Amino acid sequence: QVQLVESGGGLVHTGGSLRLSCAASGRTKSSSAMGWFRQAPGKEREFVAAINWRSISTIYADSVKGRFTISRDNAQNTLYLQMNSLKPEDTAVYYCAARIGYAPVSSKSNEYNYWGQGTQVTVSS
Repeated sequence: QVQLVESGGGLVHTGGSLRLSCAASGRTKSSSAMGWFRQAPGKEREFVAAINWRSISTIYADSVKGRFTISRDNAQNTLYLQMNSLKPEDTAVYYCAARIGYAPVSSKSNEYNYWGQGTQVTVSS
């Protein structure tokens, strides 16, 4: 089993920045691709960004390209999401997720095996 714990969420004004962290523990493997998803009230969970285990491959949702940056520190078993130029439409609960084994990056939530409990991000206008 892998446990994922997100942190770093909060309330920020439009144009502000936040950095989310996701600490992995348990049977972690730095070879796993990891990603961030988000879910706004009344909406389905949507893909935000993903990164492969060697940080060579990253993918982003069009809505966050140029504003968000995903990264990871395998030595610390930690995934990050730097969010800049935040907009009210970025308001959501943000979840980190991990795939098992040597699976590649993916934007599909059903391809991720482990999920954190989420951290709330609220962007005020």
